[in-house]
Formats: sequence, structure tokens, C-alpha cells
Amino acid sequence: MTRKQKRLSVIAVGAAFLIGATALTFYALGQKASYFFMPADLQAATLQPGQRIRLGGLVENGSIVRGQGTQVSFAVTDQENTVKVTYTGILPDLFREGQGVITEGSFGSDGVFVADSVLAKHDENYMPKEVADSLKAKGVWEDGSGKAN
Repeated sequence: MTRKQKRLSVIAVGAAFLIGATALTFYALGQKASYFFMPADLQAATLQPGQRIRLGGLVENGSIVRGQGTQVSFAVTDQENTVKVTYTGILPDLFREGQGVITEGSFGSDGVFVADSVLAKHDENYMPKEVADSLKAKGVWEDGSGKAN
């Protein structure tokens, strides 16, 4: 084998390794992707059973029901549609009715969204960007100035 052939074989092996590593990385990231939906978006969406998604909106007033232990059920709304959510775990301190929330999980066989994580806004002036943008587009959410955007 000549020096030129050795050099080309090393380059070919290196390129194959990089292509394989890139393909595995994209495959792994694709498996962990969770798409963001508002309750109104779920009407048009076709979700696979057990598919993980992020559900965002406002916690509907009067919908929080505490069960045994750390089980909580509530509804997420975008003022058009509402989705019932169940969650078992400790809720964030700022979780309350009328506040922005993003939940991550999947739909159960009964049509109820089973969340395994709940994120609430972290101060008076913050709402998750995806939720704020969707609610602003519908004219529902008001920023700190008191007017709808």
C-alpha cells in the first residue's frame, strides 16, 4: 500500500466515523423532541398514542382539584379550548389559576393529558415565550401595561 492509499484510507475511515456520529446524534435528538401545542392547536394535530408534547396556556380559573398526596388535576386553556391535565408531583410555588403554564407529557387513553413536568411563570412579568406569543396572537393575554397585545 502506497502512502497516498494509506492517507486516503485514513481520510475515508475518519469521514465514515463523522457521518455515523452525526447520524446517531440526529436520531437521538429526534427521539427526544417534544412539540409545543396550545389547546386550540390540538384540534388539527394528529398525535400518535403516547407521543410526548408540551401543552401550554393559562390555568383555567376554578379548575384546580387536589387529590390524594401530590396528585393534582387542572385545566389548561387558551380561552378557545380547554384540556384537562393530571399531574403527580410537587407543583412550582407560583402555580395558580389564571397564570401561564407549560406542561410536558402525553395523552392517556381517556383523553386526559398526563403531565410529568409542570413549568409556571417565574415572576410577575414573565410568561413562557411560546404561550405569550400564542395568547397575544389571539388577543387574550395582556402584558404589564394592562392592554392586550
